[in-house]
Amino acid sequence: MKSNVRPIIAFIGGKLISGNKASSVYDYDGSQYINVGGKITESKVNVYDYGRRCYISGNKKSSVYSLYDYGNGSHITLKIDGVKFKGYDYYTSSHFSGTVKNKAVSFYDYETSSYYNYSV
Repeated sequence: MKSNVRPIIAFIGGKLISGNKASSVYDYDGSQYINVGGKITESKVNVYDYGRRCYISGNKKSSVYSLYDYGNGSHITLKIDGVKFKGYDYYTSSHFSGTVKNKAVSFYDYETSSYYNYSV
């Protein structure tokens, strides 16, 4: 997954799991806050990534969110399971997974075989 997409997916997963009211995500790897606007509900995601100046939006179908990344022009799937999430990024043809604890999001990107940390 592209490095500028990971924080927003971590933000979406983190908010869906924790339910907190954050309007930004802190990217520890990039040492920066990224502002995010829009709305996330149990059935719908519609957020604006101010860092990339684009929307990511979609609906929950069954137990999976089918998201569209307008910045890359591609789909992303996201499944929530308790305090964990996983999914697939069609732009890079790669899987990802994560765990949320309070405001901390640990994100594993199978494309890079690396962990990334975020706070929402």
